Amino acid sequence: MSTDTTMTQTNTHTTPASPVGSLAAAKSEQAQQYLTFTLGSEVFAIGILAIKEIIEYSSLTSVPMMPAYVRGVINLRGAVVPVLDLSVRFGKTASPVTKRTCIVIIEIQSAGDRQDVGVVVDAVDSVLDIPADQIEPPPAFGARISTDFIQGMGKVNGRFVILLDVNSVLAPEEAHMLTQTGGTRDS
Repeated sequence: MSTDTTMTQTNTHTTPASPVGSLAAAKSEQAQQYLTFTLGSEVFAIGILAIKEIIEYSSLTSVPMMPAYVRGVINLRGAVVPVLDLSVRFGKTASPVTKRTCIVIIEIQSAGDRQDVGVVVDAVDSVLDIPADQIEPPPAFGARISTDFIQGMGKVNGRFVILLDVNSVLAPEEAHMLTQTGGTRDS
């Protein structure tokens, strides 16, 4: 008899999981927010949860022996934060600094460590809600072109916005190198 009671409790316990499952499914269908910005003529976006702040472009301190896409470091409230040029990282030329150039401070995670990194963008555009059904998987260009850093392609007003995966913009060994340049915070 105690076995029947246990089975009844187990069945009663699992029955409410259905509404919770449908709630989770409904949340995944909701729009997610992305910060859009431009690099050259292309529009990119980063999930708003990865962004810590946006600051005006100011002078950077150069660090010798760094890859070309590392512009330098900044002092952000006492923390050393490496600043990357995404244009150079993506194989293009460095964008000139203008009045609209800014640094987006993002948090990446690599090997269990969280690292604040600044990325130079030509201009910040807006925060957009992009529904999950308007996001396509990254395109397949073949084995020679890596799309690991692309989370997806968001369809906004008839145009594509490239959604970046901030944790994949840097290879693990590059993130480790930046860990040596700036400070990390344990998770």
